[in-house]
Amino acid sequence: MPFQKESLLLYAVTDRAWVGKKTLLEQVEEALLGGVTILQLREKHLEEDAFLEEAVAVRELCHQYHVPLIINDNVDVALKSGADGVHVGMEDAAVADIRKRVGRDFIIGATAKTVAQAQTAEKSGADYLGVGAVFPSPTKTGAVRITREQLKEICTSVSIPTVAIGGISLDNVDQIRGGGMDGIAVVSAIFGADDIRAAAAQLKEKAKRVTAG
Repeated sequence: MPFQKESLLLYAVTDRAWVGKKTLLEQVEEALLGGVTILQLREKHLEEDAFLEEAVAVRELCHQYHVPLIINDNVDVALKSGADGVHVGMEDAAVADIRKRVGRDFIIGATAKTVAQAQTAEKSGADYLGVGAVFPSPTKTGAVRITREQLKEICTSVSIPTVAIGGISLDNVDQIRGGGMDGIAVVSAIFGADDIRAAAAQLKEKAKRVTAG
């Protein structure tokens, strides 16, 4: 599926902690109906076969809505499932090594917390960066925080598109306006919401405003 920076406007990241009354697939579809522009499937504790089976189902759903699917960390699952790409943290597989395994059309995202990390990832073949954490994150309690000024410095140091990540919600997203990013990545503010579809729609409108200019 074609990838462009507009795909990053509202980047939703799944979290099984919020699965309850609805299945993960039902939650994903609600998010897609709300206007999510790219989706990352993150499963830290599923067995490989179960992860792959789930990834195939989520990929089919995402592609029905013409939304790219990114797999967190697991390159093998990403390739076998037909996902559009993979996102890796600094402690995961090196971007350069992944790029050697995959074609140019395969999307590689990387996390960056400094200008040096951002520039290294870009040179290694990353297609986009997740920059943060910009706020305290309930999913990564030990994540290193960066300021809005640092966010802008990192985002403007590279030519590839960027998303701000880490604890972003409807209540605080305005604080990072002017941060130089092309989109926002959200976990609990979408999947932890009572009305996932409405939350995604509201966040998308906020994302348009905070990334404008």
